[in-house]
Amino acid sequence: MAPLAFLLDILFADPRLPWPHPVTLAGRLLRLMEYPARRLERRGRGRLAGFVSVLLLACCAGGAVRLLVALPLAGPALALYFSWAGLALGCLLRTGAEAAREVETSPLPAARRAVSLLVSRDVSALDRPLLAKTLADTLSENFTDAFLAPYFWLLAAGPVGLWCYKAVSTADSMWGYTTEHWLLLGWAGARGDDALAFVPARLSVVVLWLTDRISLLFGLGRPWRGRWPGFRRVARQARGMPSPNSGLPMAACAWLCAGRMAGPSVYFGALVDKPWLGPPEGEAGPRWDAARLAALGALLRRAGFVACGLCSALYFFYF
Repeated sequence: MAPLAFLLDILFADPRLPWPHPVTLAGRLLRLMEYPARRLERRGRGRLAGFVSVLLLACCAGGAVRLLVALPLAGPALALYFSWAGLALGCLLRTGAEAAREVETSPLPAARRAVSLLVSRDVSALDRPLLAKTLADTLSENFTDAFLAPYFWLLAAGPVGLWCYKAVSTADSMWGYTTEHWLLLGWAGARGDDALAFVPARLSVVVLWLTDRISLLFGLGRPWRGRWPGFRRVARQARGMPSPNSGLPMAACAWLCAGRMAGPSVYFGALVDKPWLGPPEGEAGPRWDAARLAALGALLRRAGFVACGLCSALYFFYF
């Protein structure tokens, strides 16, 4: 079921359906939990309130999926739907390509608006090259969050495990910021997402390296044009990032695409001093543009197929 869900995601992304997407429902439920959580936070129990909220959200998501996939007749179809809906590589690549076109051809305000829909950082003062770099950052980082981590948990624990992970990831996306407003309430979601994506983030580096090697071996072409610096150098660069996971796929993609990523960025009005990832400035190629973003998209698309094959082979080998 997992490879079929991946193919549906790559081919159709998230089509318009008569019902809300499950992530939307999870987000609505989390918003309903915020009021009682804030009351508990005012009593000095902010981290506890965040932990209870994330736990309840994960239990509700996993429990609802468990009940639905157990239905007679409709259960297998619902299991496939929830597996498909939990993967977002197709949507990420499609939305990223649309944003790249906006950055390349649209007026600057429209380009900033397109990129702002994909990132949480402030893009109001960015020029086109920095908008393109920011887009490259989020596409690379979300290779783990949008695809590899959900696929990993789908294989490990089925649609129920996938949606327990997606619940925690949704909590991190909505509450997991380091601002004063979310610092305590979002702690559990952020740390939970870090823990659940720890193995998939490291697997992403192997997948990206393997994608590059397979492309060379079979003569498939390498539009990304960069070089592989070695696992140690990728890991060393990634350790400087605030997140224990996000820097790994970003550093790997930056080296393979011969373009720099990360660097100082503004989040919610505060400057976050992130390290530069990828080759040194003298070794890096030209700035990020539409062609280089297209090469990054090709790398991530192929990496999705490699990850699907690798994870499925490991699953059948061990289980």
